[in-house]
Amino acid sequence: MARAPRKQSGTNKGINRRTLLVGGGATAGLLIAWGVWPRSYEPNLNAGANETILNAFLKIDASGQIIVVVPQTEMGQGVTTVLPQILADELGADWRTVAVQSAPVSPLYANSLLAREWLASDWTRLLGGAGDWTIDQYATRGALMLTGGGTSIPMFRDAYRDAGAAARVLLCKAAAARWAIPWESCDIVDGIITDGAAHRMKISDIVADAARFDLPDILPYRQGQDGRLSGQDLPRLDTPSKIDGSHNYAADIRLPDMVYASIRQGPIGDALLAGLDERSAGGVTGFLRLIRRERWVAAVASNWWAANKALDLADPIFTLRGPPVSSGSIEDALEAAFESKAGRRLYAQGDLGPVFEGATILASEYQVDAGLHLAIEPPCATARVTGDGAEVWMATQAPGLARAAIADALGLSERAVTLYPLHAGGSFGRAMDWDVGVQAALLAQEMKRPMQLLWSRLEDVIQDRPSAPAHARMAARLGRNGAIEGWSAKVATPCAMTQTWSRIADGKLPHEAAVDAADKATRLAVAGMVPPYAIPNWAVDHFPTDVGLPLGFTRGNARLHGAFFTESFIDELAHLAGMEAMSFRIQMLGGNPRLAHCLSTAASMGGWQGGIPGSGQGLSTHMVNGAYAAVMVEAAMNGDTLSVNRIVAAVDAGDQVNPDIARQQIESGLIYGLAYAMGASVPYEKGMPTRAILGRMNLPRLADIGEVTVELMRSTADPAGVTDLAAPLVAPAIANALYTWTGQRLRSLPLVGTA
Repeated sequence: MARAPRKQSGTNKGINRRTLLVGGGATAGLLIAWGVWPRSYEPNLNAGANETILNAFLKIDASGQIIVVVPQTEMGQGVTTVLPQILADELGADWRTVAVQSAPVSPLYANSLLAREWLASDWTRLLGGAGDWTIDQYATRGALMLTGGGTSIPMFRDAYRDAGAAARVLLCKAAAARWAIPWESCDIVDGIITDGAAHRMKISDIVADAARFDLPDILPYRQGQDGRLSGQDLPRLDTPSKIDGSHNYAADIRLPDMVYASIRQGPIGDALLAGLDERSAGGVTGFLRLIRRERWVAAVASNWWAANKALDLADPIFTLRGPPVSSGSIEDALEAAFESKAGRRLYAQGDLGPVFEGATILASEYQVDAGLHLAIEPPCATARVTGDGAEVWMATQAPGLARAAIADALGLSERAVTLYPLHAGGSFGRAMDWDVGVQAALLAQEMKRPMQLLWSRLEDVIQDRPSAPAHARMAARLGRNGAIEGWSAKVATPCAMTQTWSRIADGKLPHEAAVDAADKATRLAVAGMVPPYAIPNWAVDHFPTDVGLPLGFTRGNARLHGAFFTESFIDELAHLAGMEAMSFRIQMLGGNPRLAHCLSTAASMGGWQGGIPGSGQGLSTHMVNGAYAAVMVEAAMNGDTLSVNRIVAAVDAGDQVNPDIARQQIESGLIYGLAYAMGASVPYEKGMPTRAILGRMNLPRLADIGEVTVELMRSTADPAGVTDLAAPLVAPAIANALYTWTGQRLRSLPLVGTA
């Protein structure tokens, strides 16, 4: 990847002690400075000749089509249906008239909720509400648009509800003025404005007038449940185009005079291009040119196959500065981290010292390998660079940061770069990085022709930024009644989210980001490690390190290993206490009734047999950001083959807008977690993965997966995100199930060999 110039703008600086203390006093200077910055932002939407912009989230055209503007990246999670459903419900629209358009980069679409999770530090927590306000302002004024972490619905639900209510009021006011009646007597039902009596009007007949009216100080929301869209299993808006093939992904973009490119970036680490065989590449029909940069080489051709074939024949050679990464070096670095002075206690309750002193404790060690993304669509971007600026078509979870990086690489202002955010063919966090967009833009600039760059699957696996590998040393003391009196979790792992932010916001190269994060203990690296159970004395310690493998944003992030450590160890303690696993958990969940309800429901629906030997049944629980879930699985080992015959999940995620899409997300999370447990990882040797073919990664197939049941619990709580909820649950549940099947405790992920 080309090095992006170091940036000094506000979009690239994190929130730290220095920025908080600018001007002296606890945030005084910063707050005063930000207080005089503009706080009002106008929508920067483009409107067609027959379209009327009503607010930043809504346009309506003259035919009555409701065009909902969505700033979040659709990666299969259904966000381009659920957010429009919220707006259409409050507006009173006919669902058949609703369409979706991607949002441009704007402060109005900043995801401050994910920014808080990502950028919170000891200093912002110390400041409480002022710290949250600081991050919110940083995200908004930097137009920090982000998709991830299941934050889309919690972040934007109120905004879309307000947008729908505002549009309904404006349309009712315009219609009432024409009818000479009070606007309060009007409503919109199935897309028709009516006063409930003689007057009826289509939205399209009045929309042009509606934008000229003013909104009341307090927006009235719709009352009652009759005819409401929220809570219904409405069909996804993106399904028809995905079925008939008209849905455009990055690889589907076609521009006049466009050429194609494939790329090689060398082994993992600080790799520099040293040489290649340009003569052999020239013999491929359709080949046009090899373009070299310090850290990569791309072949350009009239079609992608020719470009990739030319690269194979060119056989580029790279020089790796520093030791090459290997599975052995990763393991050594994680074990050495436990002796590092960078380790910190990040969570604690009570006092473990007196509890553990002189006591008999259970101690176990666990480990997980890095998990690959393996999205269906490898990284791809299409770019056109002219004298007037640049246009880039790509799927990105951070469009504002991607646009800034592309502008810097091309030597242009951000205003000169137009980024068209596309839907992703899967991502699981991989599209948080923007490197493919920068590379495509540089190639287009060099060739002076539109360019489509598509990474090969091999390149995708080599250059993947997987989830973090981790080792854990767990220890606990049981009381005479079987209750846990003390709990200690020591986790050695790099922080993938810290590395990701350093790359996408600060422009660091992957190996630089890994080194910078090597001594930074952070709660982001031990998410999911705070036990949900009533334990009087417990602590969680993080020991950061650099394992030589750049890491990235993933589905579940650190919760993937955090839940595995916690729920596997809880199961061990239950066995030591001589109690069945569900009752052992339930006795400690009196202060967490929603999670207890999920656990008892999953066990009841799954026919829990008490974890008796030979049952092949296992449990796990997890909660994240207001969502609660429990899973029961039935699994078995036939030789070296793992089979999962049944998965039952009970989930309390609030009052979901579209329950069917929520179930889809939970089901997909369960399968993602199953892949993580079975083999979505590879060994590394000499700076390279030892394999990159999906068929050799022991990934689950349909034949490996039995019945999957998801029960959504009824709830009146606000809807929570479920994208990251289910994936962390599966591996510990399977490990606990296999203990009852084999009598052996599996403490490493993947659970089965992938050699």
